Amino acid sequence: MLSSTLFIIQFFFSVVIGIYFLTLLKSQQVNKGAIEKEAKKELEKLRRMREIKLTEPLSEKTRPTSLDEIIGQEQGLKALRAALCGPNPQHVILYGPPGVGKTAAARVILEEAKKMPMSPFKKDAKFVEVDATTLRFDERGIADPLIGSVHDPIYQGAGAYGVAGIPQPKPGAVTKAHGGILFIDEIGELHPIQINKLLKVLEDRRVFLESAYYNSEDTNIPSHIHEIFQKGLPADFRLVGATTRTADEIPPAIRSRCVEIYFRPLVAEEVASIARNAAKKGGFDIEEGVPELVAKYAQNGRDAVNIVQIAGGIAQVEGKDKITRKDVEWVIEFGHYSPRIDKKIKVEERVGCICGMAVYSAATGMLIDIEATALKASARGQGVIKITGIVEEEEMDGKGHKLKRTGTARASVDNVMTVLKKFFDIDCREYDIHVNFPGGIPIDGPSAGVAIAVAIYSAVKNEPIRSDIAITGELSIRGKVRPVGGVTAKIEAAKLAGIKKVIIPRENWQETFNEMGLEIIPVDEITEAMEHVFRKSFKKREEIPLQNPSVTVLSASGAQT
Repeated sequence: MLSSTLFIIQFFFSVVIGIYFLTLLKSQQVNKGAIEKEAKKELEKLRRMREIKLTEPLSEKTRPTSLDEIIGQEQGLKALRAALCGPNPQHVILYGPPGVGKTAAARVILEEAKKMPMSPFKKDAKFVEVDATTLRFDERGIADPLIGSVHDPIYQGAGAYGVAGIPQPKPGAVTKAHGGILFIDEIGELHPIQINKLLKVLEDRRVFLESAYYNSEDTNIPSHIHEIFQKGLPADFRLVGATTRTADEIPPAIRSRCVEIYFRPLVAEEVASIARNAAKKGGFDIEEGVPELVAKYAQNGRDAVNIVQIAGGIAQVEGKDKITRKDVEWVIEFGHYSPRIDKKIKVEERVGCICGMAVYSAATGMLIDIEATALKASARGQGVIKITGIVEEEEMDGKGHKLKRTGTARASVDNVMTVLKKFFDIDCREYDIHVNFPGGIPIDGPSAGVAIAVAIYSAVKNEPIRSDIAITGELSIRGKVRPVGGVTAKIEAAKLAGIKKVIIPRENWQETFNEMGLEIIPVDEITEAMEHVFRKSFKKREEIPLQNPSVTVLSASGAQT
């Protein structure tokens, strides 16, 4: 009787358990069927979406696919090839305004490097492009698409590994670019923590990840995850960073590890060529003179392509087969495009006026007008000097605190007054002198020193200066012409403006200047510069002597001689 009762109980529980598992199985099958049905619907949606294709944008059609198609960057391309196509490619930072071909150049150069037997880039080397302005970064370490992160078991969606308590490494862009190029657009926008992590990766060529859930003695963790945590993820790539910022805005630590290459702004003729090419690739006929009109307003290649595309759209909508000036003028008007500032000099002789040379943005050269007037002071020795067009005081960000200093152009004028007195017997206190920098252009004071001296001398002596002469150089109180920065960019801007003669510090001289197509004169002293400008000889004076006898200087450790 007891055994029968036990049998019945066992049978009952067996039936219950069987029903439970049968119901569970049916539920899983129903869920699986529903999931498969939903998956089929989503796949069908994706298939239909992929069948819908718009026409290829003109910007993609005009994207350069070879070095010959990149216009106006011969020097930059030469430097980029030298940095990336050799047997030991370097990390690179590309400076330059937007729309001049930085990204396209890096892509094309990698393809060229792959074809070279001496290059370490293999045929399957990848070009991984990321934008620093959109890189999502979590300070908690949950996600880092640049360096990589670990998906710990506690996070939702950890899957089978998460159920087993196994941390899962997620490779970042630095690992995806292994063996190729990692291109970071607007690299100056990276978070400081990301920059520090990136520097470590550049040094180690590996990425080391950490997780509180990793145990080197846990036998349940797969061997490949053990290897990742113990030996790191491979990240041997070459960094190419692009930025529209100036070099001093990029952290020095990353600059020191990179070759710095500058892409210059495009000139009007180059923009016109891009406009012609865009019209051709877009299938548009274009009226004569339209490319030149586009070049008057487009600041770069991207602007030119956009203007041509919209103007071409107008022509097609109106049933025309040619882009006309009227179409382009309408695009310029509604797009609020401003005309390019391309300075062209008018050859003449002027008293008190000289062309100085400056650099702005990412090594972009430009000419600046410097003009001076000088009138006899109303009272002897009571002359005043007035400077307009520059900032009298500058404010700089000095790592968390603000620094203020007197404008450097004002300091240059003070040096000029000393030099004019000593070398040319011009006592500026006898004159009311007005030095003006028209246009409100930022002035790099030290490099304008020699030009300011020439302008004031011309105004005081009433001697004219040819307008096709440009000068750059810092002037010391001993009359020496000291070296300045950005000379190559300055000379290129002078050439485009129609300048025939450029005077530069001798220490800035390079043999390549002989190939730039204009007369470039290196000088050591202010008297040499004056002789070339005014075409007459000046008597050289002795340098300012050192103080003699010696003077006593007070210091914290006592008086010293």
